[in-house]
Formats: sequence, structure tokens, C-alpha cells
Amino acid sequence: MSVYPGSRPVQLNQAATVEHDGACVTELDIDTHAGTHIDAPAHTLADGKSLAEFPLSAFSFDALCVDCSGVGAREPIDVDDLPHPSDHDMLLIRTGWSDHWGSDRYRDHPYLTRAAAEWCGAHGYSVGLDTFGPDPTPSVDPGREGSGEPDGLPAHDALFAEDCLILENLRGLAAVPDTLQLTALPLALDAEASPVRAVATEP
Repeated sequence: MSVYPGSRPVQLNQAATVEHDGACVTELDIDTHAGTHIDAPAHTLADGKSLAEFPLSAFSFDALCVDCSGVGAREPIDVDDLPHPSDHDMLLIRTGWSDHWGSDRYRDHPYLTRAAAEWCGAHGYSVGLDTFGPDPTPSVDPGREGSGEPDGLPAHDALFAEDCLILENLRGLAAVPDTLQLTALPLALDAEASPVRAVATEP
């Protein structure tokens, strides 16, 4: 399972087996930001809301899928790449970058400009992406991009300032319709993030 650079890998350890203990028990060691997960404002804002401060209904979205697959590696997605405002409450940014899931190339995904993130926040859009997140991710070689290596999380901050949620590391966006109902329920944690099982249904 892909984890953000610097995070420890997910581990599943067999704590007990049917043969030796009469029951199977698996220990799960996982970062709250591993794999497909949802971020709450407390992730980057000191006074931001945790997941526990959102009602359960906040994790069911009327989503609009936006095709940004033409945006290249480490290129920005700006306001002009986004649709006219609508009644939806989530924009799913489809970059096609999930094809690189599990590889170093996955780090080189397109990203939202701060202006694009502010535009989403101003229109009440939470954001879902088939990438590590809305901001650039550090490259494998810390010096490769020179002054272009990412500094800070401006898109996260802009979205969280409007209490928008961010759904990261999605897969399968090529198979979903342009409009859909998306449910991404976190674990019942008073935390800044949680793994989710994201399920899309056609309206």
C-alpha cells in the first residue's frame, strides 16, 4: 500500500492462528494517511476540525468528476482547468496518476495551485484525487527539482480554511461517470485523518 514519503509502511502481523490459538487475529499497524484516506482540517491547521467534529452525512458526497488527465507530471491544475460552479459538494480530480500506484513515479503527480484550492473552498467543494494529495509531493531525489521541490501545503491549507475535506489516493476514477454519489466513511476516530473504503454509485 502506498504511503506518503517518510511514513512507515503498513504492516499486517499474524498475532494468532486457528491452528495454534483456536482463532485467527491480525494486528494492523497503519498511519492514518496510508492508502485511500480522508483528511480533516486538523491535519494542517492548529485550530482545525477533526473528523469527529463532522457529522456522518459529511462523508457522503454529490461528486462531479473533472478530467485533468492531460496535465503532465508535476504540472499545476489551475482555476481554468476546473468546471463552472454547480450544486455538487465534491470535485473528483481525475489525473490518471493512479496508474503509477506503488512506484516512485507516483510522487510526480499534478497538483492544485493555491488559487485553484481557494476557488474550490470558496464554492464549498471538498476535493478527491487519484494522487498523494492536492499539493506537490517531494521527489525521490531531494535535489532533483532544485528550487522546485515543494515547500509547505498551500492547497491543503486553503481547502481546510473553508472546512472542506480532502480524499486522497483514490483509484478507479477512469471507470466512474461524470456525476456520482461517493461515500467515504472514516473510522470513528477523533483524529486528523482516517483510512476509508471509498464507494461510488451512479445517481
